[in-house]
Amino acid sequence: MGIIKERFKAKADASNAEIKELLKEHGNKKIGEVTLSQAYQGMRGITGLVTETSLLDAQEGIRFRGYSIPELQDKLPKAPGGGEPLPEGLFYLMLVGELPNEEDVNHLTSVWQRRSHVPNYVFATIDALPVSTHPMTMFVTGVMALQTESNFAKEYAKGINKKDYWNSVYDDAMDLIARLPRIAAYIYRRKYKNNEHIQPNGLLDWAGNLAHMMGYEDESFKELMRLYMTIHADHEGGNVSAHTTHLVGSALSDPFLSYAAGMNGLAGPLHGLANQEVIKWIFEMQQELGTDAPTKEQIADYVQKTLSSGKVVPGYGHAVLRKTDPRFTAQMEFGKKHMPDDKLVNTVWNIYETVPPILQSLGKIKNPWPNVDAHSGALLVHYGMVEYEFYTVLFAVSRALGVLASLCWDRALGFPLERPKSVTTESVKQWLEGKAEIWE
Repeated sequence: MGIIKERFKAKADASNAEIKELLKEHGNKKIGEVTLSQAYQGMRGITGLVTETSLLDAQEGIRFRGYSIPELQDKLPKAPGGGEPLPEGLFYLMLVGELPNEEDVNHLTSVWQRRSHVPNYVFATIDALPVSTHPMTMFVTGVMALQTESNFAKEYAKGINKKDYWNSVYDDAMDLIARLPRIAAYIYRRKYKNNEHIQPNGLLDWAGNLAHMMGYEDESFKELMRLYMTIHADHEGGNVSAHTTHLVGSALSDPFLSYAAGMNGLAGPLHGLANQEVIKWIFEMQQELGTDAPTKEQIADYVQKTLSSGKVVPGYGHAVLRKTDPRFTAQMEFGKKHMPDDKLVNTVWNIYETVPPILQSLGKIKNPWPNVDAHSGALLVHYGMVEYEFYTVLFAVSRALGVLASLCWDRALGFPLERPKSVTTESVKQWLEGKAEIWE
């Protein structure tokens, strides 16, 4: 058993004992109530999931095992000469629950390098799709093709004890995370770079290798990938991709099937496509105004026009957050350091200064502040990555860190099949009339 697996198992055993006592003493205590509106409107605000890896605070933003993004940027190990945290370090933190040192991160990098081989049949499966296929469809297809490699599926077929489920799920998670950069880069080069593929560099870290295999050798782009993969990795358990991965995993579908299901959710326009919508909106504004550097006054007029037409300003607002997303702030600081004079990036900053006061003046919006999607696309465009459909694939590679760490915890803690109660509108009407007791 590897050292990281040993540490994870020790933490999980301690958590199991703690949770057992917690439920014994407080299992009947209520943690919230559900209104009829919540049942009909996306279950917003309902507390009904346990996700150990991160917690979203409406005021402070996301915290990974208690650490904010600025704290992670300070405390997590970095690549030699780099300034951004290595995603390996965040995964270790989410999985083990402790900050890693440089040796831990280097060990994890080497583990993922050893596990990164992708069988040729996976590439052949992707190649069977038309080049015009959306890159997320190719990506999920590649993950599904990898499912034949699942350790958990093979062990489950042998009849392993449920107390040992976590072991092969852990191995699947590590294998899948290790291989995702190869799959993502293969799709990128196939679709956009004339099928001219680049072999991995065994001396690079996980995110740096992704940049290299995609064809980007600029050191600051590798730094961007390290930051991007870190800040997009997890956002507690209720979002579509995380919840779907957890839900499908609760049926004991292996990590490949569970992650693929979650990424199909990420591909939805309301989840993972938002950064594409932001760039599209900015370019449409620039085209209509006839300038690539609109003033704040011009931006304000265009925003008012957008809102008056019944549309939203993409990249602004969040289901939970009530302040500027710290992931946006991290990207803004990256831009100030690496591309302070970029016109598109400066336009993003001017939008940031313009949009919130306008939205606040409407009085109907709970959160007028930018989220992570308001900035990420502009940074990628700066380096020449204008293949906007591919942005969601980068999001998917990053999100694997969080949802697969969580899936390991789901099996280690023995979480059961998820099965909430549902009702019909007719039964609701009868309940309101006192003719039924559907919730008792």
